[in-house]
Amino acid sequence: MKPIFLGICAAFFFAFTFILNRTMELSGGSWIWSASLRYIFMVPFLLLIVIARKNLQPLLTAMRKQIGMWMVWSFVGFGLFYAPLCFAAAYSPGWLIAGTWQITIISGSLLAPLFSRTIETATGLVKVRGKIPFMSVLMSLPILVGIILMQMEQATDIPLQDLLVGILAVLIASFAYPLGNRKMMDICGERLDAYQRVLGMTLASLPFWFFLSLYGIYTVGMPSQEQVVQSALVAVFSGVIATVLFFTATDMVRGNMQKLASVEATQSMEVIFALLGELLFLSTAIPSPLSWGGIGIVIVGMIFHSYVSHKYVPSLPATSSNMKM
Repeated sequence: MKPIFLGICAAFFFAFTFILNRTMELSGGSWIWSASLRYIFMVPFLLLIVIARKNLQPLLTAMRKQIGMWMVWSFVGFGLFYAPLCFAAAYSPGWLIAGTWQITIISGSLLAPLFSRTIETATGLVKVRGKIPFMSVLMSLPILVGIILMQMEQATDIPLQDLLVGILAVLIASFAYPLGNRKMMDICGERLDAYQRVLGMTLASLPFWFFLSLYGIYTVGMPSQEQVVQSALVAVFSGVIATVLFFTATDMVRGNMQKLASVEATQSMEVIFALLGELLFLSTAIPSPLSWGGIGIVIVGMIFHSYVSHKYVPSLPATSSNMKM
């Protein structure tokens, strides 16, 4: 029961990403600063965690050996993930982005052919390219249906072009996130733990965030004090607290696939927490029955997918479920 509780707590803190990004957008803050400041502020907190675990030197050594790969895939996994997600906040409420974000389950499955694993055969070790798990994709279709239902309400309230731009931004993020993270997991192997990997990717992505910050200074000026504070809160709540809670929960049930699926399914609660937060603090309009139906379908689809997918042998050992936002 404790891992489930920790998973729900993690979803609660992850939801702050969507709520605060929307708050900053509505108060006139630029998505540029919402994105870049979050990762810049994450560095000192993650450094303290890794140093406390006495794991900083192995990380720096590993990064020096393959700094080019670290920078490329960190840009993909963090830069092309979070910048579009913040950009989407200009077009949709946070709860809707949180719901649409669940499409990353489908996106991650479609990336399987880009990865390979080594298996032992009678003739020796052979690399086998991953295959799209069509059963997993099929089980994910209810999630897609729920997302479409949620978007249908927005289609009547905002211009179609704005709606499509917001959806496209989330789609880009949904592919970039698992792609960059899985590539980095392949590069790191078992030499680094999750905390080292997140810190390493954050450090390697800093050139992009500094460049984006310079672009922000030139185009929109410096961020307000309010946006700086809110970005720091996102870094603490989502980048540190939620990540630590989720890693702790998954580590507790690592050897039990059914319990692991239960912990993963708790992350569908992000949609509910994001919605409640916007209703309380942003006076967001209550979703229509159609949107509520879509939210329910997404949550049920997430739970069903998590439970059933572990009954099948995965195409690859690495998934995006062990590295959250």
